[in-house]
Amino acid sequence: MLRKNVKEENAIVLDFLPNGHPFDPRPSYIKTPIAQAIGKEHFILLELVPKKGVFLQPLEEVYTGEGKRDKIHHIYGKVDYDKLTQTAKSELDHIVKDLVEKNEKRFIEFFNKAGPINMRRHQIELLPGIGKKHMGELLEKRKEKEFESFDDIKKRVKLLPDPEKVVIRRIISELKGEDKYNVFVGV
Repeated sequence: MLRKNVKEENAIVLDFLPNGHPFDPRPSYIKTPIAQAIGKEHFILLELVPKKGVFLQPLEEVYTGEGKRDKIHHIYGKVDYDKLTQTAKSELDHIVKDLVEKNEKRFIEFFNKAGPINMRRHQIELLPGIGKKHMGELLEKRKEKEFESFDDIKKRVKLLPDPEKVVIRRIISELKGEDKYNVFVGV
């Protein structure tokens, strides 16, 4: 489940800089518009160059795959969390929360299928607020019957931090590069 080189098909615009990066020292007539976006599937942070004359809105979904793109000229590249604008950072929490809610089955699958990383550590322990005790209880409960939803996890595992919020916090943590393991964010 640890994620490696993947590509995004669709992204959600976090911020649009019609005049390029403000800290770009080049004269403004040379700068190109840039959109900072997050991939819908693998949560990869990207910088996109729109086609000439295209003005993008925050929260707008754009196609970034291999086929013919209607709004994006090319993908400038991946961008680190630190290089995001304040606007992009503030949109990130809402968008990640929205994507987790819309793809609940995918994250429930993680709780049902996650395995050990090595002899001492389990993937479930990578989630914030989940230690050995909660991990053991999660593994026991999923043996009896696989989890069906975040609510199902909350009902069956006592005193567990909210699983949806835990997943969101983990994704944001991975975007910030706070751990060497990536469970949900593609590299």
